[in-house]
Amino acid sequence: MNADYDHDLTAWSREQAHLLRAGAFSQLDIAHLAEEIEDLGKREHRALESRLAVLLGHLLKWQFQPDYPNRKSWRATINVQRRSVGKLLNENPSLRPQVDRMIADAYPEAIDLAVAETPFDYGHFPTDCPWDQTQVLSDYWPSTTEPSVCSPSKD
Repeated sequence: MNADYDHDLTAWSREQAHLLRAGAFSQLDIAHLAEEIEDLGKREHRALESRLAVLLGHLLKWQFQPDYPNRKSWRATINVQRRSVGKLLNENPSLRPQVDRMIADAYPEAIDLAVAETPFDYGHFPTDCPWDQTQVLSDYWPSTTEPSVCSPSKD
C-alpha cells in the first residue's frame, strides 16, 4: 500500500480506512487523518452556508420581483433548499446554534445572487437579512414588495 496523501487523496483515504478496520493503528497517517477529520466538519459548515445563500437569494427574488413569470421554479428551489438545510441540521445538530450567524454570513452572497438574476441593483435589497431563522427555515413566504418600490436599475 502506501498511498500518498498529497498525490491521491482517494487512494490514501481508502488505505487509511482499511488500516483502521484491520487495527493496524501504528501504520496510520495520524497527522493527515486528524486534518481530514477536522475538514469534515468544515465541509458540512460550508455546505450549510452555501445552501442558506441560495435559499436567501431566492427568498429575496420572491419578495422583490413578484411579477416574474416563472416564480414556480423559485418556489421549488426554496422548498428544496429548506429540506436540504433541514437534513444537514438533523445530521449535524451541533451546527444548529450557529445558524443565525451563518444566515448573516450567507446574506451578502444571497444579495449577489438576487442582483445577478433580477433587474435590480444592490441598493434595492435590505442591507441586513430581513428574516429570522424561523422564517428562513419554515414554510414562511415573504410578502411581495410592490414593483414601484423597487424599480429596475438604470445601469
